[in-house]
Amino acid sequence: MLNKTAIAAAIAAVSLVPLSQAQADTYAVDIEGQHAFIQFKINHLGFSYILGSFENFDGEFFYDPEDLEASSIDMEVQVNSLNSNHAERDRHILSEDFLDASEYPTATFTSTGFEPTDENSGVLTGELTLRGETQNFEMPVTLMGEGEDPWGNYRAGFEGSTELTLADYGIDMSSFPEAMHTLELYVTFEGVRQ
Repeated sequence: MLNKTAIAAAIAAVSLVPLSQAQADTYAVDIEGQHAFIQFKINHLGFSYILGSFENFDGEFFYDPEDLEASSIDMEVQVNSLNSNHAERDRHILSEDFLDASEYPTATFTSTGFEPTDENSGVLTGELTLRGETQNFEMPVTLMGEGEDPWGNYRAGFEGSTELTLADYGIDMSSFPEAMHTLELYVTFEGVRQ
């Protein structure tokens, strides 16, 4: 359910910014300005969807526009920060029935590569660790924009989404309808060049 682990900065790690504008450098995900989000969507018994997010996470990424293969990203998510807008449901999701947040309080994402598909998008690969299980992970990502902000910082913004199979992370959904066995993860954020 992470995430972004999203996963979040993972997207920025390997942007395809034009060489005339970008520099090889480290970027911090802008969590203080609330310009970063790790969200999820999962089917609810075939009737509708549950939407939620992880509100506490941090990460940074490095990319070199002249050598995208050298790009990298690390992200850490505090699993207890899950919010689906329903406190009782959140407690259940965080229990050992699902995320077991008391035993596994963090989820992490570390990139292993990036394959461009056009000048503004590509597929990010890496390892996502959730509930103590580490799996290879792929997320198609898109560069949304980059440049100087009004305060003199240099930013790059990205978005991406992918589908997670919950059983891959030790989350047993066998007693639920098949539509609930997977989860859609959506990540969008800005990184600030350091």
